[in-house]
Amino acid sequence: MNFSDHGITGNIIAIFLLAVGSFSIVILYLFLFQSRMIYFPKRDISSTPDMWNLPYESILFETVDGKKLNGWYIPAENSRGTILFCHGNAGNISNRMDSIVLFNRLALSVFIFDYRGYGLSEGKPNEKGTYRDVEAAWKYMVEDRKENASEIILFGRSLGGAIASYLATIQNPGALVIESSFTDIRDLGRELYPYLPVKMLSRYRYRTIDYVKNIDCPILIIHSLYDEMISIEHGNKIFEAAHEPKEFLEIRGSHNDGFLLSGKEYETVWSSFIDKYIHKEKL
Repeated sequence: MNFSDHGITGNIIAIFLLAVGSFSIVILYLFLFQSRMIYFPKRDISSTPDMWNLPYESILFETVDGKKLNGWYIPAENSRGTILFCHGNAGNISNRMDSIVLFNRLALSVFIFDYRGYGLSEGKPNEKGTYRDVEAAWKYMVEDRKENASEIILFGRSLGGAIASYLATIQNPGALVIESSFTDIRDLGRELYPYLPVKMLSRYRYRTIDYVKNIDCPILIIHSLYDEMISIEHGNKIFEAAHEPKEFLEIRGSHNDGFLLSGKEYETVWSSFIDKYIHKEKL
């Protein structure tokens, strides 16, 4: 018997078992704490509309499960409609001032809110909770502010695209705009972590592509060819799944700055879309 062979075999088995054990620990961590890989909230409010010379109201409203949420209502002069803004998975409403200023320039009022656990909003984020949050935001707009549903544009960027799409399946907005979003968070997870059993592990879905199949309002899909986080294929597939009337705008730039780098083209398409499907309601 060659004892050196037994030693080598034992070392290989030990290394294998160590690798399996380590991988199992990683899998367990991802299953239990995957929300930390999805939500990156910030509590500090770093900027407010008045710092950009925009009048606004700070709003507190409540969800059906008793969470108090914070939002801002920024009116536009001679408003052409109101955007219900569902932001992405990081930061809070104070990190969206570039978009708020842009929409104000287009004569669009904005109601932007923070999901539970973000900014000044109570609670901790989860998928079901974010859906309750956007439902509460809609209720505030149509019941408290008496906004005309046909003049509300649901706008979701990145994670917010799934949340806005969900709302459009249960309400009747004037239009839906989905920017830089994904088909399904499991699809995105498989692309980002091809070595992990994402489908088996994931407790989150955010099924944008399934939601758009059940939406009848006009839809504008916006995505950058150079998006380094969510490939444009997601935008293309969402567009293909959506019903008419629908439009697609391909922008340039990264995931977070495409709307800024695309400049005038971005604003022009927004303006045309609003004139076509929203502003005509007021004529």
